Amino acid sequence: MVTIRLARGGAKKAPFYKIVVTDSRSRRDSGYIERLGYFNPVARGQEVRLHMDAERVQHWLSKGARASERVSKLLKEFQKQNAGA
Repeated sequence: MVTIRLARGGAKKAPFYKIVVTDSRSRRDSGYIERLGYFNPVARGQEVRLHMDAERVQHWLSKGARASERVSKLLKEFQKQNAGA
């Protein structure tokens, strides 16, 4: 099954996550099919906290990919953020 989930990057105590499409059987940080955006939980000031290619996310969801629990929450946050803009 194809999953949309987070892949961790960044330094120790400074996480940075890529939002990726991957096979659900693969490990968290291994190769992925497509990168859809990023999430920076420690963003400060003018730094962008969350960015996604919403069109590609919808494409993968329509193909049957499942979003992880955290990515589902981030997707709702992103939609709310862009609705206000």
